[in-house]
Amino acid sequence: MDLQNALIDWDDPNDEASNAAHVAEHDLSTEEVESVLRGENTRFDVSDRSGRPIAFGYTSTGRFIALVFEVLNWDDPLVIRPITAYEVSEPTE
Repeated sequence: MDLQNALIDWDDPNDEASNAAHVAEHDLSTEEVESVLRGENTRFDVSDRSGRPIAFGYTSTGRFIALVFEVLNWDDPLVIRPITAYEVSEPTE
């Protein structure tokens, strides 16, 4: 999945119910999340828990995270909405 030119849908971070605030609750910034979405070594899968797409990768600050998201628009422009993101153990492969 090429997300280099995708638009990322963020809510107002001052709204405590927003996706940006939810990510911040996990001590992550929107910039860190976006760096994983656009990362060249990011792996994509489907979340066992929610059935939504999930990305695993390193943030721009070097943290390894899981990012659950949904695709709002598959056409041009591709629009991605992060749902949650949280730090996970690095793979041992």
